Amino acid sequence: MADYCGVIGEALVDVVVSDTATPRVHVGGSPLNVAVGLSRLGRPVLFAGRFGRDEHGDMIASHLRDNGVRCLLEQDAAPTSQATARLDPTGAASYEFELDWTLPPAEELAEEFAAAAGGRLRHMHAGSIATMLAPGDADVMSLLERISADTTISYDPNVRPSIVPDRAFARARAEESVRLADVVHASDEDVAWLYPARPLVETLQAWQRMGPALVVMTRGAEDIVAVTRDGVVERPIVPVDVADTVGAGDSFTAALLAALDDRSLLGAENRERLHAMDPADVESVLIYASRASAITASRPGADPPTRDELAD
Repeated sequence: MADYCGVIGEALVDVVVSDTATPRVHVGGSPLNVAVGLSRLGRPVLFAGRFGRDEHGDMIASHLRDNGVRCLLEQDAAPTSQATARLDPTGAASYEFELDWTLPPAEELAEEFAAAAGGRLRHMHAGSIATMLAPGDADVMSLLERISADTTISYDPNVRPSIVPDRAFARARAEESVRLADVVHASDEDVAWLYPARPLVETLQAWQRMGPALVVMTRGAEDIVAVTRDGVVERPIVPVDVADTVGAGDSFTAALLAALDDRSLLGAENRERLHAMDPADVESVLIYASRASAITASRPGADPPTRDELAD
């Protein structure tokens, strides 16, 4: 394998149940969606996320394999993590989670990443519950610290208050992750929950001062906001008839990273150039990521675009 992108985080299945329909099961997990999105955009990807030797784990393994994503970890004996969405008669959903986030020690993970792919780990993406849910969160954070000098890192907090309800802990862990990251993407909902008393853009600016070259916030149908050392850039989203928004943010993250990679801005040797991006380059990268997100939102489920679709 050539130089590759690593992704570490949860893999799970979403089970949608109601009183009026047969349960539907979909493969999910924000980091898994990013891994698939990167692979569809032509990047070699090695994914580290645990799932079990069961029917749902087999679904995940097949989904990753079908999308060209290599897995770092073997299926294990614990049950595959599951999110159950229960729909009431109006279609509103309430969620229940059964999660197992147990990983090998960080030193072992780093060695496996170095040995498994036959290439160089150029970039690592992490986020969501992977950086906040015990016991695996400690191994993820230790891994990011180990590789940060030699590998660029991206981070998406993708906070889940129902899973990690301690706002003070989540905020502290998010800031710890931001300090290790070169690229950060968060939704306005993430930022507002973490910092309810502070204007959103002030939080982005504070995060950028902690070290990242680029901090981006998506805001649903509103303009995208990005902060670099040169200031604030805003860019309208790509209009779209929305089928649903499942996975749209993850597609944005994957395409954002792919666009940066197209400009040879990922990898530790390119860190200085990444920090020196001018506003025109930032806008161009945001447009590409917004187009990917729009395509995903235009069709049901977490179905990110291919490189050919974005070339049209």
